[in-house]
Amino acid sequence: MSPSNINTTPMTAIASMKTINSLLILLLAFSARAERVLLRGATVHTVSGQTLAPGDVLVDGKKIVEVAATVEPKGARIIDLKGQHLYPGLIAADTTLGLIEISGVAATRDSAEVGQFTPDVRSWIAVNPDSELIPVARANGITHAQPVPSGGIVPGLSGVIALAGWTTEEMTIRKPVAMHLTWPSMDLDTRAREQLRDKSAWKSLDDQAKDRRARLKDIDEFFAQAKAYAKSRTDKSIIPAWEAMLPLVRGEIPIMIRANDARQIRAAVKWADTNGFYAVIVGGQEAAEVADLLASKKIPVIYDTLFEFPSSDADSYDTQFKTPAILHRAGVKVVFSEGGRFEASMVRNLPYNAAQAMAFGLPADEALKGITLYAAQVLGVDERLGSIDAGKEASLFVSDGDILDIRSKVKRVWIAGEEVSLATRHTRLYEKYRARPASTAAQDSHNPVGTASVPASQNGKAVGSASQ
Repeated sequence: MSPSNINTTPMTAIASMKTINSLLILLLAFSARAERVLLRGATVHTVSGQTLAPGDVLVDGKKIVEVAATVEPKGARIIDLKGQHLYPGLIAADTTLGLIEISGVAATRDSAEVGQFTPDVRSWIAVNPDSELIPVARANGITHAQPVPSGGIVPGLSGVIALAGWTTEEMTIRKPVAMHLTWPSMDLDTRAREQLRDKSAWKSLDDQAKDRRARLKDIDEFFAQAKAYAKSRTDKSIIPAWEAMLPLVRGEIPIMIRANDARQIRAAVKWADTNGFYAVIVGGQEAAEVADLLASKKIPVIYDTLFEFPSSDADSYDTQFKTPAILHRAGVKVVFSEGGRFEASMVRNLPYNAAQAMAFGLPADEALKGITLYAAQVLGVDERLGSIDAGKEASLFVSDGDILDIRSKVKRVWIAGEEVSLATRHTRLYEKYRARPASTAAQDSHNPVGTASVPASQNGKAVGSASQ
């Protein structure tokens, strides 16, 4: 039989039906996502402008369409938020959320690579979309984060992700947003050899100073080579490591420099100024000592040492708490971040870092900006995130009180116009054990912990008794 005589009608019909079904599914999905909603009657914290109490926010699909004291529904579904507070989604800058699950389990850590200079590492690729820590952060109003690489002197590039999505490609909203640099320590260890546990690790002060100069020289040479590559680059000589440096060298992204000591910060600021880089200081434990310098260079600080001990024994207990207020008075933008070993797990406490700084002199509006608008500006996503304004992305959350008050609870969250679940591992376990069989609960009440199901031979004086 010749091919021209074969009846293709059934196959054509099946193909047509598949096409129609696919189009219907896409249309339904689009319709669900593009829902027009009016959030009515909440206290609207716009962040970029005045707070509306009450106010309305009209959302169409992924975007905010209108923000005013009163907005006409225009066919939108109305959600009554009377008595509640509406905020832009919080942004967790400089975090390992999604890169570390359990810090004590090596298989769940993917935040660092081997080597001192790894500029081509891209943190957003390593994010685990199924991390149990992401829903926990989201449940406290955090809608976006900046997972950052660590380890080495130049650990790589970071991007910004939304805390919702099936894949890293779906979650990532901007890449890259910054190159990262860890500034070498400026301290010298003055202890005698006998005071060290590992005697072989002891070095004289001259040798330590020599090592520090060598590390600084390595940094200078590395970035000089990156600039030279950018000038001489051709399509036939592509080197991935140097390609990763191009956005920084071309001035498209900032360099985020981790520095805590005042001497580190001074040296890092001078180096960035000399090289023509836009710098952001990360850490900033002693940033208050160089506040005027940072202000004069318009360098923001991502502050993650709020709950660290003061660096000097002579410092007041509240030195770290007062630092954001001191930086603000000098004219420095302060972005809050969660620091410490268990940062990925504790990033949910981000609003309380800002609240602590507010309790020690930082104005409330500045504290809120430090976890919303300023974070968006530093990360280059302020055209879509960080405030409640017409034209921006509808990433919002509702709480039953001031989010800087630890007693407030987040009630609803939207990311890019879609409402997301507030369920977490915590709530699932709570519901699981709350619904345990009544007979088990009754049995436990008659058998307190410590005596239930304990063999008679292991109870009382039967075993190991001194009277035996």
